[in-house]
Amino acid sequence: MLIDTHCHLDASEFDPDRDAVVASAVAAGVQRIVVPAVAAENFQVVSDLARRHAAVRYALGIHPLFVERAADVDLDALREAVARSIGQPGFVGIGEIGLDHFVPGLDRERQLRFFAAQLRLARDFDLPVILHVRKAQDTVLRELRRLRPRSGIAHAFNGSAQQAHQFLDLGCALGFGGAVTFERARQIRRLAVSLPDEAFVLETDSPDIPPAWLHRQRNAPGELPRIAGVLATLRGIDIDALATLTAANAQRVLPALRH
Repeated sequence: MLIDTHCHLDASEFDPDRDAVVASAVAAGVQRIVVPAVAAENFQVVSDLARRHAAVRYALGIHPLFVERAADVDLDALREAVARSIGQPGFVGIGEIGLDHFVPGLDRERQLRFFAAQLRLARDFDLPVILHVRKAQDTVLRELRRLRPRSGIAHAFNGSAQQAHQFLDLGCALGFGGAVTFERARQIRRLAVSLPDEAFVLETDSPDIPPAWLHRQRNAPGELPRIAGVLATLRGIDIDALATLTAANAQRVLPALRH
């Protein structure tokens, strides 16, 4: 089973052909596509996508790049939406949440406050988290140690080997996607080879982070099998074995994917 653990299927880039994109991915062998919310206004959108498409699953959260426009009432709306989603088919956890220290000019204290509030929410409901971790690995790790959600995914991981193992020790898996297909991405490729089998899951982050063969073009979940093939080659295993172990990892850190 191939699972795309991170895909923004609700993005406007997919407005012209969203249903066809899902159908193409499923035809290519992608059996699950996780769509994380980014703001209160798309909580309903991502849950509707899961109802519309059998392959789609969803998470609810406020992305750090959307914190600037969010209000405290949005955290209340998130808690209410999560409470309604508990036990619903397709709901997998809290996300996309985290910290972004890459984009200049963002209010880091505000990001941190929203992140901590959402980690508490995940802990309250015993839910896993899907984490945005850009140039903020150590701070995210600190908050995970402090607030201890049950498990999660460090999406688009690009940290050090030491940081990678700290995420693993906290019950997280690392998301690997299009970046691993670039020969110049030496750090990610070294991790792809050296980390244990239980360390990583597959993702596309569609429509973003396109693989090397789609550089600066729209990414899509249907690219996941080819991304998996690159990772399998790097690890020296066949793609079926890679699909099996990454699916097991995804189901371990996002247990609702078992259904």
